[in-house]
Amino acid sequence: MIFGDKVAIGPILPIDVGRLFEWSDNAADLRCTEPYRPANWYRHEAYWLNAENDQSRCFFAIRDRGEAVIVGFVQISRIDPIHRSALIGVHIGEQQQRGQGKGGEALSLAIDYCWTHLNLTRLTLNVFAGNVRAIDLYRRLGFREEGRFHDALYIQGRWIDVIAMALNHPVRTTARTDLAEAFAPVLM
Repeated sequence: MIFGDKVAIGPILPIDVGRLFEWSDNAADLRCTEPYRPANWYRHEAYWLNAENDQSRCFFAIRDRGEAVIVGFVQISRIDPIHRSALIGVHIGEQQQRGQGKGGEALSLAIDYCWTHLNLTRLTLNVFAGNVRAIDLYRRLGFREEGRFHDALYIQGRWIDVIAMALNHPVRTTARTDLAEAFAPVLM
C-alpha cells in the first residue's frame, strides 16, 4: 500500500470486483469517460484480477485511509519500458465521494509510483473536453494539453471532443532532436 493524507492506493482484491462492476455498468457515470456498453461479468473479473499476467498494465484500488472499502481506482496501462511511458487514469466510483480531493491525491501517489518504481518519464491521458473538473485536476498536477481529437466520440446523441494531455517527469530531460537531423546519416 502507498499512503497519502486522505487515501491509500493498493492492490485490487477479489472483494472489490463487485463494486468495480457496478461502476463499469453505470451509463450515467460513463458518459464522462467512454460510451456505455453493458458489462460482461467474466471479462470484467478477468480484466481486474489478472493484471499481474500483463506487464503493460498496473491497477490500484483507492481506499480512504484506514478503511477497507474501495472508493475508486487508478489505471496505468500501455506501460512501455523502452520509451518509458504509460497511459494513466483515475476514477472515483460514487458521486458522493467525488470533489473531496481523493482522486487528485490518488493520482499524485500513482504518478510518483510511475516515476520511482516503474522508472517512467512520460505519462499521457485522454479526457472529454466537457469534463472540466478532471481537466482542472490534471492541469494542477502538471499535465498539459497536447492535442484535441475533434468529434472523436458519439455519446448520447452528440459528438464529443477528446483532449490528449501529457506529463513529463519534472527532472529527467530528453534530448530533443529535429527528425531530419536525427536521420541525416541514414539519408546520406
